[in-house]
Amino acid sequence: MTLHVAQPPDSSRALSLDRFLAITQAKLPAGYPHWDKLRHLDPPDGLTSEEWWAAVKLGRTQAARTLPLRDRDGVAFTYTTPDLVLRALHLVDQRCAGEIRMPEVVTGDAQAKRQYLVNSLMEEAIRSSQLEGASTSRRVAKELLRTGRRPKDRSELMIVNNYMALQYMRESMGDRLRPADVLELQRILNDGTLDDPSASGRLQTPDEPRVAVVDRIDGGVLHRPPPADQLPSRLQALCDFANGDSDDEDTFIHPVVRAILLHFWLAYDHPFEDGNGRTARVLFSWFMRTKGYWLVEYLSISKILREAPGRYNRAFLLTETDHGDTTYFIIHQLGVIERAIDELHKYLRRKVAEVRGVERLLRGASGFNHRQTELLGGALRDGDRVYTFTSHANAHGVTHETARTDLRDLADRGLLTTEREGRLYRFHPAPDLAAQLEALGATVAPG
Repeated sequence: MTLHVAQPPDSSRALSLDRFLAITQAKLPAGYPHWDKLRHLDPPDGLTSEEWWAAVKLGRTQAARTLPLRDRDGVAFTYTTPDLVLRALHLVDQRCAGEIRMPEVVTGDAQAKRQYLVNSLMEEAIRSSQLEGASTSRRVAKELLRTGRRPKDRSELMIVNNYMALQYMRESMGDRLRPADVLELQRILNDGTLDDPSASGRLQTPDEPRVAVVDRIDGGVLHRPPPADQLPSRLQALCDFANGDSDDEDTFIHPVVRAILLHFWLAYDHPFEDGNGRTARVLFSWFMRTKGYWLVEYLSISKILREAPGRYNRAFLLTETDHGDTTYFIIHQLGVIERAIDELHKYLRRKVAEVRGVERLLRGASGFNHRQTELLGGALRDGDRVYTFTSHANAHGVTHETARTDLRDLADRGLLTTEREGRLYRFHPAPDLAAQLEALGATVAPG
């Protein structure tokens, strides 16, 4: 069944003075419930559910801030910053920007930071593509990106394109957003994956059917975007909003809120034949990065979204059915960011433990760099792993020659075995790798 949200009742109807006073004095519900939820809660004594909703809307309307984003009919979207939003923004400020206490793999050695950034970009490229229908498994996708081999099908090409788009975002986009940047992102994301290649890198036009957002389960329409003839001006307005060009002199929008609203704006306009969600998520990451939220580059937002895509769609529907109140979407995305941060911390704690475990085995041995130590940790966990010069270079962001030196050195020490296929060298973990590592160490710590 297509996702459905109950339409709120009209909260602006005329009320008698005594009913109006009762409404203004009513205790408001916790959180930020939509009518779809509030109608199932018990209202305060003396009020109907509809009157309680009127009280809720009165408070929200007074606190609402108007956005330059307009719906299909020209009505402005709004947002508010209730306490739960302010608390979440404070947490993101603490944990994603500035000097943060994080495991040394992210805050310490520059090469280690580069390696974990590469891995994080790969993870986001894979999850974002899977969210949009790519069927390639995570294991195969990681092998694809690490080795640099040619994609075998559309799903693999989507993943490679997504990784390239993230690289373009990091290396080629400046601090100001231009329509050309958005079009180029979309071109990279869709390169070679569309039935109509001419649709890549451009907005939809008035002479072609407008692509709607549909439910992946039953095909029901969830959202009909604005007409195509509005898209050029709407894209320019999106860029103006990203750059702050549409702000009044006294306007301040928290950077994280603005980043989330950029995501919402692009997804609402849905200006491309395909790749709208992926483009929106890259724009979110770009804006956060330009505003100093460096940790976001290590997060996989798409991994969290993929675990509960219905909640993402519902956040959109709550906004659309409540007069364009984007607070619902902001709350949802802040929750996604918090979960992604928690997942990253768990991942980093595990990686630190793995690296330290290998370091204990290597205690007393010399000449191993961080890349080699990390490789050996992975090889101990997965004896079937295959390494090439290209995969090692891609995984750690180093030159082909550096990768060659690393792998040949490990093979010379007997920690990797080597096979040759034409001009390609493949390296495998030695069958007795753990014993070899213990032999190399002068002492081996218990456990």
